[in-house]
Amino acid sequence: MRGMSLPEATLLEMVFPDHTNHLGTLFGGQALAWMDKAAFIVASRHARRIVVTARSEEVSFRVPVRKGQLVELVARIVEVGRSSMHVEVEMTAEDPLSGDRRVCTSGRFVMVALDSNGMPTQVPSLPAGD
Repeated sequence: MRGMSLPEATLLEMVFPDHTNHLGTLFGGQALAWMDKAAFIVASRHARRIVVTARSEEVSFRVPVRKGQLVELVARIVEVGRSSMHVEVEMTAEDPLSGDRRVCTSGRFVMVALDSNGMPTQVPSLPAGD
């Protein structure tokens, strides 16, 4: 039986022309939006509450993502505070014809859970390791 792992969410997106700049590469803002979406999903599922983005930090754009590539985003909660969740997101670009995959962008997001009055509220701790 597997040990408990960190809460995780995976999203797949396709880079269409309207996601790109004049060079045919993914807009940085679109990459951030997809990364924030992945962070939102994993934090919402973990907290089972409304969550909002409090901060994005340490975002690194390593290699460009080209029009026509697939993008896989993996978001993992790596730390939990009282009402906050620190989520690391890694974005991998894949050429759909060759299968070549490269990590292109990574970042860290802080998500905060809110109660019905819009105030920060407690979230569950991370599962204990093996």
